[in-house]
Amino acid sequence: MHQKKVLVAMSGGLDSSVVCILLQNRGYEVQGVTLKIYDPDDLPPGMKKNSIGGDKEIEDAQEVAEKLGIKHHVLDVREDFSNTVISNFLGEYMNGRTPNPCTLCNKTIKWSAVLNKADELSVHNIATGHYSFIDFSEGRYFVRKGEDPLKEQSYMLWQLGQNELSRTIFPLGGLTKSEAREIAIKHGLKTVAGKGESFDICFVTDKDYRSYLRRKVDGLTDKYRGGNFVDRDGKFLGHHDGFMFFTIGQRRGLPAMGYRAYVNDIRPETNEVVIGKEEELFHSV
Repeated sequence: MHQKKVLVAMSGGLDSSVVCILLQNRGYEVQGVTLKIYDPDDLPPGMKKNSIGGDKEIEDAQEVAEKLGIKHHVLDVREDFSNTVISNFLGEYMNGRTPNPCTLCNKTIKWSAVLNKADELSVHNIATGHYSFIDFSEGRYFVRKGEDPLKEQSYMLWQLGQNELSRTIFPLGGLTKSEAREIAIKHGLKTVAGKGESFDICFVTDKDYRSYLRRKVDGLTDKYRGGNFVDRDGKFLGHHDGFMFFTIGQRRGLPAMGYRAYVNDIRPETNEVVIGKEEELFHSV
């Protein structure tokens, strides 16, 4: 009887490392793959190239793979990632919208690249470290929330189609983060077990999307500094440094209004940020 095979998307972190362990324990022949998504030169001034991001993740994943005795592959998807995820990220902000790059990446980059590599290796199933379930009912696959409410990630997967879901395994759906950490420690992966939680955008390495936009969009600071805060009637309420630094529903960074003020609307064409009360957030566009 042939051993079952699976290709695990490895980030070098705790979750994907535990996925490899669990699947090995289930009798799978496990291989790992890590995506190189951005150039280490694309880092803020002064940040060490090996301190965070793509290269560091690859090194950590390779170390885990070596300890677990599994083959590890690296896929260079920098060009596709730049042309889709990063271009969309910049374009959405510059059009007054707030993007979700992880959702887009899952559909257009991560699943596509990993499945293509699986096909190349004659492997049917892939696996990731999402704390979710995949169920099958009435002829269709669908994503279901995992057991750990603090790690709920099913909303990140809404763009995945039937082909992607039919070939994907989520081994962590029934675990909590603390349980996954215990498994890593038990199997000697103390380094990844000690890694903290990451909620950041992977390619915004200094955790500041505003500085990232300034580096990526030529002349942004000079062109958009001095934009206006206004109310819905157009009354001037103050100045800001650029509409792209705000999100509808945001409260921080707004002028004092004498009431709980929120960003109600963003007008890229005039560089205006509309401020109003909470109830004014709920309107048709």
